[in-house]
Amino acid sequence: MSRKLKSEKPFKPDRTDLVILNTLQKEGRISNVELANRVHLSPSPCLERVRRLEAEGYIRSYGAKLDATMLDLAMVAYVQVTLDRTTGDVFDNFKQAVVTLPQVAECDMVAGGFDYLVKLRMKDMESYRDVLGKLVDLPGVAQTHTYIVIESVKEDVGLPIGGKG
Repeated sequence: MSRKLKSEKPFKPDRTDLVILNTLQKEGRISNVELANRVHLSPSPCLERVRRLEAEGYIRSYGAKLDATMLDLAMVAYVQVTLDRTTGDVFDNFKQAVVTLPQVAECDMVAGGFDYLVKLRMKDMESYRDVLGKLVDLPGVAQTHTYIVIESVKEDVGLPIGGKG
């Protein structure tokens, strides 16, 4: 992360930066030359902008989107988790333990009738039973409710940021 001088204004991406971000989240392997052409810059200033967006933390990482079916991880389940108490130590203990389960694709603390929503990815129902056994044994877990995904209607395609890409 870059250091800011006291007189320096916080960095705020302009329209061109937003187009760069939108393009990179959809096409992470695009060449700098092609990216520069799309945002109507020469390659050097375009690369400077990308590096600044990385340094400022707008770009956290680059990666590949994998095919879950081909990797035998097509089964998705969402599990509502209710903890036995809502104290700081119970939340902390649960968080430390849930991140160790490789089948946990996402875990979000939520407001409402339960405490966490956990997204699981696994091979089949037998794998689900195995991971559920581990999940219910995590510290503080009082109750779970599972929802198995039958069909994925829309998958995450990135953040809905401004600009056209």
